[in-house]
Amino acid sequence: MLRGGRLESAAMKTWTLLIVCFLFFQTPNASGSEVDSRSLQTVTLYVENDVFAGTDRGYTNGTKVSWISQDLSPYWQNVRLPGWGHGLIEKLPFINTPGEVRNVSLSVGQNMYTPEDLRRDDLIPDDRPYAGITYMSVGLHSKNPRRMDTLEFVLGLVGPHSYADEVQGSWHAWIDTTKPRGWKNQIQDEPVGNVFFERKWRLRRPEEPKQGWSWDAIPHLGLGVGNAFSGANLGAQFRFGWNLPDDFGTFLIRPGSDTSAPLNGGDPRFSRGRKGLGIHLFLAADGQAVARNIFLDGNTFRRSHSVDKEPFVVNFIAGVGVIFRRFKVSYAYVHRTKEFREQKEAQEYGSITVSYSF
Repeated sequence: MLRGGRLESAAMKTWTLLIVCFLFFQTPNASGSEVDSRSLQTVTLYVENDVFAGTDRGYTNGTKVSWISQDLSPYWQNVRLPGWGHGLIEKLPFINTPGEVRNVSLSVGQNMYTPEDLRRDDLIPDDRPYAGITYMSVGLHSKNPRRMDTLEFVLGLVGPHSYADEVQGSWHAWIDTTKPRGWKNQIQDEPVGNVFFERKWRLRRPEEPKQGWSWDAIPHLGLGVGNAFSGANLGAQFRFGWNLPDDFGTFLIRPGSDTSAPLNGGDPRFSRGRKGLGIHLFLAADGQAVARNIFLDGNTFRRSHSVDKEPFVVNFIAGVGVIFRRFKVSYAYVHRTKEFREQKEAQEYGSITVSYSF
């Protein structure tokens, strides 16, 4: 029988192979005829790692795969949900404005967190706990050219059975680097549940996107409640470039990050030749008021290692995005202010996002 790490590694390799094969055999609209943007689905792969910024501590790795449905408004009765499911979704607040694009997203992911000194096998009281989470989420999205609302539900597991220990150990062994020795001190098993709501606005963007140089700004405001994270966030993203994508920007791994699905047929991902190419720069800031963070506060219902978290944290982000046919590829550098009082310096890491619409 495969141990947890090998099982997790094999599963990750299988999913990666399936996604690569799927994308390879998908072809863009060869006839050049107009594509209905509301009929497209989007798959997005997120990979975040502190190694991209030259470190190996703190938030050390995150991986997430998301699928975003086509617009469900005209096809709502064809979606295979039980009768009570349709009624429940129709009654949800904020996300059911008539005439808007409505999507469902499904995501799976894993995040891991470690202290600075991976060689120590004892508990390090003045550094953050070892912690990992494996989770799935369901998001409900409603949007128009100016606004996007997201209501997302997250279920997951922190602790040894998140298999973050085995995944990181296998990865470090494969690349022949420092073996993390302190995972025996990690946060204990605990199921987590969270609800998030976030609203994004898009400023300056014309109703019908135009080819060429342009810019937009995307402020956002959100709230999360649950035993993994409770708090609020506020921020904005500014984009400037050639043939900007007609979406709601590029976000880090977190609830509300599924924003890469094209909204309008004027998006360069629907065009051919030079019009199907695009490049843009983006700058963003996201401030968080943190009431609870299980990765710093420790377990909710039992004693575990914890540190004194900072009540306010800010992510400063700079990146570049490229559009090529149906693909959108982005890289971002992230500077995160100190998350707990004993932290010696701010966190830095890189984020790669690849989305494909089909």
